[in-house]
Amino acid sequence: MVVGESGLGKSTLVNSLFLTDLYPERQIPGAAEKIDKTVTIDASTVEIEERGVKLRLTVVDTPGYGDAINNSDCFKPIIKYIDEQYERYLQDESGLNRRNIVDNRVHCCFYFISPTGHGLKPLDIEFMRALHHKVNVVPVIAKSDTLTKKEVWKLKNKIVGEIEENGISMYRIPDCDSDEDEDFKEQNKQIKESMPFAICGSSQLIEVKGRKVRGRLYPWGVVEVENPDHCDFIKLRSMLITHMQDLQEVTQDVHYENFRSEKLARSGGSKSRPPVKLKREESLETKMTEKDKILQEKEVELRRMQEMLAKMQQQMAQQGGSTVKTQNL
Repeated sequence: MVVGESGLGKSTLVNSLFLTDLYPERQIPGAAEKIDKTVTIDASTVEIEERGVKLRLTVVDTPGYGDAINNSDCFKPIIKYIDEQYERYLQDESGLNRRNIVDNRVHCCFYFISPTGHGLKPLDIEFMRALHHKVNVVPVIAKSDTLTKKEVWKLKNKIVGEIEENGISMYRIPDCDSDEDEDFKEQNKQIKESMPFAICGSSQLIEVKGRKVRGRLYPWGVVEVENPDHCDFIKLRSMLITHMQDLQEVTQDVHYENFRSEKLARSGGSKSRPPVKLKREESLETKMTEKDKILQEKEVELRRMQEMLAKMQQQMAQQGGSTVKTQNL
């Protein structure tokens, strides 16, 4: 799912990711039409291939988001759509034909942040607060070619700080296994360090130094979309491909389980259980508590062994005393 205000390049990024034109007949509404326009849900199915791996994805666009004067309820249709997909999956899972369930749940949400906003707007914070427990949120700085490298770095740090201040959980890239090759570990490290991604999209081919690249031509030079020195487009695409399985697992194990438990609690009249969390999202305090628990268990075990040793020594001493008495007799 891609969410963000109009004009931030959502459609352009989607077309750049999948090398296709998903919206050939889209008409951009004028200012007068935007007054009464509400948020709509536009789903399209595409195929993407990277290094021989084929993925069939459903891309959900949300035109009209953030365009109204009063945007207090603009993310309700998005929440409704996500809940409807969970509801449909729950019904299919509870039915007889469980083997052929079509998974239309939203596994990832790219949230577009304006590059001119000097951080997160109140609408950005409210949206991510409302959805970070329902879907994997990946913040994206749109049109990063309007900023210098220093400005991009400062904006990333500010966004990360504001996300932490407001208690928002964005999607966290999992750590690599120890047996992974060094190239993949380095790639994973760079993807982690690049979040939130600063991207720019383009489907136009421009000739640069005898080779054709996708990018944007300016009077002062060319911005190459697939050049990692110019933007994080390649890293975002790699994240989507290499971590698609993890995105699905987090959706299944965390977000869907939370929805299912709340749904069952409401229908059964019982209290819902605490929200499920990923192990890698546990706080340092929780980890310290587990460490203290292990130390306490070891101390109890050591004390028990010391008591057993003392009893054995006492028994040996008693046996030695009885042997001496027998000899004297």
